[in-house]
Amino acid sequence: MSTTVASVQFEPVFGAVDSNIERMEKLTREASARGAKLVVFPELCTSGYMFSSRSEAYAYAQPANGETYRIIQELCSQLGVYVVYGFPECSEDNALYNSAALVGPTGLLGVYRKNHLWNEEALYFEPGDKGFPVVNTEIGKLSMLICYDGWFPESFRECALGGADIICMPTNWVPIPGQREGEQAMATILAMSNAHENGLFVIAADRVGVEREQPFIGQSVIVDHTGWLLSGPASDQHEQILYADIDSGTARRQRCWNNFNTPLRDRRPDQYSRSVSRPI
Repeated sequence: MSTTVASVQFEPVFGAVDSNIERMEKLTREASARGAKLVVFPELCTSGYMFSSRSEAYAYAQPANGETYRIIQELCSQLGVYVVYGFPECSEDNALYNSAALVGPTGLLGVYRKNHLWNEEALYFEPGDKGFPVVNTEIGKLSMLICYDGWFPESFRECALGGADIICMPTNWVPIPGQREGEQAMATILAMSNAHENGLFVIAADRVGVEREQPFIGQSVIVDHTGWLLSGPASDQHEQILYADIDSGTARRQRCWNNFNTPLRDRRPDQYSRSVSRPI
C-alpha cells in the first residue's frame, strides 16, 4: 500500500520559536490536505541554527516531551499524521543535543540525537548517545538522521541493518566548495547513493535563506529505495513542499538484486576492521 510523504522546505526565523511552530502547524495542515501521512521538517527548525554560544542554544532548548511536542502531537492526533522535526533538546541532566523527534497520532514515538556534529555544533551540543533507533509504524519502519550524518555511510547502514524502510532526514545543508555550475549538490548525491546501497527511501528536508551570514542551499529531495529521485531537488532559494508516494514493502521485497546479490547480506564484516575501529 502506498503512502504519500512530504518534505517541507521552509525558512525558520532564528529565535522565533512560537512563530516557527505556527508555520509548522500551517505547513503540516497544507501537506495533510494534499494527502501526506508523513511530514518531515528541517534540522533545528523550531529555533534556527546559528547559535553564538551554548547559553543561547540552551535558551531555545526544550525537553523532547516539552511544549513543542505537545503542540505537534495534538496536531498529529487531529490530522492522523506523523511528523518529524528538528529541535535543540535539553535532557534531564541538562545536556544539549541536536535532535529530531518523530511524533504520531498516539504520541512521541522516537527521538534521534545527531551522532556526527558539524563545525561549531561541537561547542554547544553533545554527540548523540542513542545510536540509530528504528521505529515501527503503520506506514513502515522509520529511522532518523540529521544533516552531517549523511556523510557517513555507516549511519544509513546501521538504520538498514536495524530494519528501517524509510530514513527521515532533517537537515541544514550549506554550500560545498568546488561544486561546478549545473552539478547536483553533494548532499543530493549522497542521499541517492545511500538510498541505493541500502534499499531505503530517504526524505531529506532542508531549509533555505541566510541566517547570521550563513547561507543554506535548499534542494530538499525524496529518494526512491533504488536511489533515484522521486521528487526534487527543490528550489535552492524558495520555500517548497515536495510530495511522493512510497510503498515501504516494495523496498523490502526488492533488496535482493538478483539470484546472488543482496548488499546487506553480501557484507564482509570480517574484512572491515579499519572501518569499524576509531582512528587515533
